[in-house]
Formats: sequence, structure tokens, C-alpha cells
Amino acid sequence: MIIKVRKDGKEENMYHILVCDDEKDIVSALKIYLTADGYEVFCAYNGKEALEVLEKEEIHLVLMDIMMPQMDGITAMTKIRETSNVPVILLTAKSEDTDKVLGLTVGADDYVTKPFNPVELQARVKSQLRRYMQLGGGNIKKDTLSIAGIELDDRTKQVTLDGEPVSLTRTEYDILKLLMEHPGQVFSPNQIYEKVWNDNPYGTENTVAVHIRHLREKVEYNPAEPRYLKVVWGRGYKIGD
Repeated sequence: MIIKVRKDGKEENMYHILVCDDEKDIVSALKIYLTADGYEVFCAYNGKEALEVLEKEEIHLVLMDIMMPQMDGITAMTKIRETSNVPVILLTAKSEDTDKVLGLTVGADDYVTKPFNPVELQARVKSQLRRYMQLGGGNIKKDTLSIAGIELDDRTKQVTLDGEPVSLTRTEYDILKLLMEHPGQVFSPNQIYEKVWNDNPYGTENTVAVHIRHLREKVEYNPAEPRYLKVVWGRGYKIGD
């Protein structure tokens, strides 16, 4: 992180953000939003260019498109994770659900769906930067699970949503932990009951459904349109797309 001196003589922290998308209009728009927030922005238009920037510059966060020429975002992120824990937020289209799951599985920290809301994007950038710097700029806590904006610290038994603490019951916590340990995997109500309650799952679907509903009310901004905790009709529940 660079310390810059403003015109009024005060010191200002400046983070470096890499924006990578093959659509130049999107890169330009993101640069405007982020520069206005005080970040220094580096630009790339495919995964290969992004890797070249990361080799030369100190980058604190990456905004990366998935579908790009020469090298796609998933491939680039896999290579990034070989040497760096820098936060990566994927820029995805609604039709790229499979790629979202793959991206989170191989190391993405969050994703934003196009067309994105600038306010939401800025909030997610701040959340990821805050968490990254709190972890020492890349030192990962082994007891910490993180999927998009949700972070679960199993050592302290604390859960945060975009950096803000969330109060859960023990059962809600155990359900969330189970799902976060297996991102994208669908668990039936019986499987959840068996693993969380450690009991035979007979006639327990309503019990699980009630706890899922309460959990959703606490970790979703809009429980009616859940971003994290999803139901797969006829099968069960999962976290992530």
C-alpha cells in the first residue's frame, strides 16, 4: 500500500486495484468509479495481460471478467492463486452460473453480476480490501471459511457479512458451516439433519426448513431473492450459485 500526501498535507492510503475485462467501456466505467473513491486503477483486457500487471505492480485487489480472449478469467485466477492470495472479485453475466461456482471453488472471493450496481460494487471492494489487510495482506487463517461476502471464523465462532457481524444460533452456525465447507454441493434436509443434529433424520424436513429460513433472514440482504443460501427444488440446499 502506498502512502500519498494530499494537497492539504494529510496522508492518504491508496490501494492498487487491477480491472480486467475485454470490454473497454466496462473497464473505463470501473476506472471512473474506483478512482473517485481514491483507488489507483490498473487496466488489463485479458487474463494474460492481468498476470503481466500482477508481476510488475503491487496489487491489492483484482476485478476480473470470466469470458475473455487469449486467457479467460478462471485460468488467470488459477495462476494467480499459485503465488498470491490477493482478493479476486469476478465480473460475471447472469448466464455464467456454472462459471461462478467454478470461480469460487478455485479461489475467487466474490462476484458481481453485470450490469452491476456501482454502490454494491464499491461496498464489496471495500469489504474485500478490509478483510485482506486485516489478514496481513495475504496470510490466510486456516480456521476461516469465506464465500463471497460471508466469512465464518471457526476459531472464534463468529460470522460476518460484508465485514459486519452476524448473530447466529448454534444450530444456524452449524448449518452454515456445513454448507460453506462444501460450496456448490446440494444437501438434502435429511443429510443436513443427520450431520448437524447427529440423529436419525425421520420426518425432519420442516425442522431444517425453519432453521434455513431463519439463517437466510440473517445472511441475505433480500431473503426472498437469496444470493448465497439457495434451494434446489426437490433436492435440498446449497450455498453459492
